[in-house]
Amino acid sequence: MLKPYSLLLLLGLAGGVGFNAAAVPELTTVGEGSYRYMFWQLYDARLATQSGQFADYQQSAPLLLELTYKRDISKQQFIDATVDEWQKLGHSSKAQQQQWAQQLQSLWQDVQEGDTLAALLQDDGSVKFYLNGTETGVLEDTAFGTAFFDIWLHPDTSAPKLRRQLIAAQ
Repeated sequence: MLKPYSLLLLLGLAGGVGFNAAAVPELTTVGEGSYRYMFWQLYDARLATQSGQFADYQQSAPLLLELTYKRDISKQQFIDATVDEWQKLGHSSKAQQQQWAQQLQSLWQDVQEGDTLAALLQDDGSVKFYLNGTETGVLEDTAFGTAFFDIWLHPDTSAPKLRRQLIAAQ
């Protein structure tokens, strides 16, 4: 079972801060929403593609997820919460999750309230990460992109209301 605190940490992301146009391609918003846990707004999120529509990862790439935090979160807390979500979804092995978590150690940083973390799923399946518009690195493993974006976009996500908002589902 997902620990409520882990969910709080993972869902502490959101969109709203602009990005350097040279760093992130200009994409059209598919949907956006806020995630709340009990009384706290944890983050705002925005999903964007070239067409402004989301079909699936292959057809919609490049696909951008922006998360703007409403609270401070350490890199390790965010990584732990990400692994918790992967375990809940069960679409990757523990060994694979630990390998990705190690790679994220060098790509992610602590975030402060108001920071925006963005993940860009590229046409080749790799994922570029940005913090406040500055690229922090690329994870090349093509299986990672699906696993990461599934945290928000898979039908079994922990945040089904936000998923519906992001993919503009009725």
